[in-house]
Amino acid sequence: MPTQGKRDDPAFRMSRRKMMKGVAAVLGAMALPAKDAPASVWESFFQKNFRELSPEDLKGVLARLEKEYSEKYKKAVTVRATPPIEGVLYGYGLDLSRCIGCRRCVYACVQENNPSRDPQIHWIRVLQLNKERGVDLEDAEQYYNPSKVPEKGHFYMPVQCQQCELPPCVKVCPVQATWKERDGITVVDYNWCIGCRYCMAACPYGARHFNWKKPGLPSAEMNPETHYLGNRPRPVGVVEKCTFCIQRVRNTPGRYTACVEVCPVGARKFGNLLDPESEMRYIIENKRVFILKEDLNTQPKFYYFYAT
Repeated sequence: MPTQGKRDDPAFRMSRRKMMKGVAAVLGAMALPAKDAPASVWESFFQKNFRELSPEDLKGVLARLEKEYSEKYKKAVTVRATPPIEGVLYGYGLDLSRCIGCRRCVYACVQENNPSRDPQIHWIRVLQLNKERGVDLEDAEQYYNPSKVPEKGHFYMPVQCQQCELPPCVKVCPVQATWKERDGITVVDYNWCIGCRYCMAACPYGARHFNWKKPGLPSAEMNPETHYLGNRPRPVGVVEKCTFCIQRVRNTPGRYTACVEVCPVGARKFGNLLDPESEMRYIIENKRVFILKEDLNTQPKFYYFYAT
């Protein structure tokens, strides 16, 4: 089996054009935009990978997207490409002894990150578990609906992208549309994604989501503050995921993600793992901490813990 180093060698890399040629050979012209499609559609289709764009090219891409989204959603939309902050490696903590399963985090994420409302896509799943059985994922219930939470005899475990240090989703992408950034956030270039869903199959946390049809995102509910690699509107036929609210945490250093801000019981924590004075470092060094599916060696930067 090739090593990671060999896979990154140019001889082993498969460009998006080569992949699309293979798809076109099987599916014919269905893989291409219509002949009478607007120039912006063709420009988007043949756009380089985000990491290969020159500063001038990137400026043009962002301007084109801002114009496109502003016209579509009838409001002034900004699309940034703020790079990682030096000296920052993001980590996330979740206190299982406090979470009450209210799902406010789920809907704060929806409001912030512009996922489709029809069909409905949620980047966060909250699992209801039996206290006697403990963290038994086979016994977890995602679609619980009691009159009040927390429900007696149960506890709650939210699951989302674990921002792995060794992300399986990145390894399997045939066109390198997804990668891990310096600050630990695994991102997706939606213009480069071909929707093969290999990353969905590889992710052991069920954290990636496919747009099966043109996403329904009402103009009134669209968050106009976006990031190219984060919460900008996604097209049909691509895979999306949580990015630790990249548009927030990079644009305003020290700002929390939307799900952390909204949690009514303070169960969610977020911070810089490289800062010895951060709350995340304190939690890791002083609490009973565990990571999900540790045996897979994905090395998540999402830490579950018990404060009591």
